[in-house]
Amino acid sequence: MERNEGLSDFLRARRAAVDPERLGIHDASTRRVPGLRREELAALAGVSVDYYTRLEQGRPITPSESVLDALANALELDDAERVYLHAVARRPAASTRRRT
Repeated sequence: MERNEGLSDFLRARRAAVDPERLGIHDASTRRVPGLRREELAALAGVSVDYYTRLEQGRPITPSESVLDALANALELDDAERVYLHAVARRPAASTRRRT
């Protein structure tokens, strides 16, 4: 199965956009990149770090509605972003194979 690059790109971008200070995470001085760490987002969403990492890598996983809602809450998504998250998570990955 193909990777879901749309979901991967969206999750990475939204995770980077979250301000850890707003969520009560105060160790921002030790961060190498902006936003939440994968571990922090997984904990906020109530999923394992391994599962979240596989989602963010675009692995062929179909997350449940409750997982998507938990991620949307943790990422503080607005209504349009929530709709997009659900849509991109359900979208089959585009095939890169050439037909002959």
